[in-house]
Amino acid sequence: MDSVRTCIGCRSRAPRSSLLRIVAGKSEVVVDETATIPGRGAWLHARESCFQDAVRRHAFGRAFRVTRSLDAKQLENRLNWLMDN
Repeated sequence: MDSVRTCIGCRSRAPRSSLLRIVAGKSEVVVDETATIPGRGAWLHARESCFQDAVRRHAFGRAFRVTRSLDAKQLENRLNWLMDN
């Protein structure tokens, strides 16, 4: 049975298999493909709208419990690539 997680963008609950796990790297948000990178992670639907909601709500800093600014450009590029393919 697939466990349920909450998207930090839209705040809806979904099976973890339908979400991307993301983690905070040194200065950027990184997609954790295998969900095995150690550390605090967060979950996000692979949709532009959820990404934009997370950015607008400053959800990345809260989810990772960091006060420093995190660059989410890599994540945004990844979501754009997923939408195009």
